[in-house]
Amino acid sequence: MRSEDEHLAARLGVALSARGWRMGTAESCTGGLMASTLTDTPGSSAWFEGAVVAYDNRVKTDLLGISGDILTGHGAVSRECVETMVAGLCSLLRVPVGIAVSGIAGPTGGSAEKPVGTVWMAWSVECRIWSRVFHFTGDRAAVKRRSVLAGLGELEAFLTKNGAP
Repeated sequence: MRSEDEHLAARLGVALSARGWRMGTAESCTGGLMASTLTDTPGSSAWFEGAVVAYDNRVKTDLLGISGDILTGHGAVSRECVETMVAGLCSLLRVPVGIAVSGIAGPTGGSAEKPVGTVWMAWSVECRIWSRVFHFTGDRAAVKRRSVLAGLGELEAFLTKNGAP
């Protein structure tokens, strides 16, 4: 039996393929797990372009266009950062659809303002960008997996709700 994330990735692939769209991911705290989950789906090469694992802030800056002002003023785990990450990703990969994720998977690295489990995500569909913060519980692996499910689930729900182009 296929797991929840495999079913979700397959449904997302169908929704993207129906529109002729390709997508990519920009990942920090998930370390490429979202891209791995998507590429575990047979046929994903038809709709998945690639990923940037921007774990270090230098990669966020150099590849995705995050300014030092955003990192200093808001931090890597912020709305401003992930919205810029997803815009930079879509431009870099020349895709109409993208997901960006940055968070604190733990067990260390949290603060009173941004505790372990805080994860910001942003999505872009044809240059329409929206974002959300999540507060996941569990160990590092659980936070990463829940981030993947939430990120893919939000995109699949958006595509399903908005129907065919």
